[in-house]
Amino acid sequence: MISTRADPDLPLARWRVRGELVEIRAADLRFTSAETTAYLTAVTGLDLAAADVAALEERTEGWIAALQLAALSLQGREDASRFIARFAGDDRYIVDYLIEEVLRHQTDTVRRFLLQSAVLDRLTGPLCDAVTGGDDGSEMLVALDRANLSSSPWTTGASGTATTTCSPTCSGPG
Repeated sequence: MISTRADPDLPLARWRVRGELVEIRAADLRFTSAETTAYLTAVTGLDLAAADVAALEERTEGWIAALQLAALSLQGREDASRFIARFAGDDRYIVDYLIEEVLRHQTDTVRRFLLQSAVLDRLTGPLCDAVTGGDDGSEMLVALDRANLSSSPWTTGASGTATTTCSPTCSGPG
């Protein structure tokens, strides 16, 4: 058994083909709508409207850490719906978590790339190259994906360009 946030340098593809690998990926760890509702109601004690729960689930992509931080941010607020409508990655608890648990563990090169490309909603290698002035956008996006730092599955458009998106939690109000 191996537990890691990033894909280890092991023959995963071969093991996968042989049926010798059981993987639990990011999508398997995200809360469903029912789990989000149960958590926010039973664990945090928040009494939220169904639309507010759905908005939080969408904004946090079902990640428990983000849901916990949102619940902390909601404590004592008189207008939860208004807060949720504006909820983004700029809340103090979210920013503290991202800095302490995510960004601090990245290299200067990765932090600089993330900062420069944060203005983009959709990330492609060529687009990242355009905003960073570099020529390694595609390689950097692959590395971020392997390190489980991308938030959505890769898609390939008609042009053949691989595309991913940034997390709604980190991209600001929608």
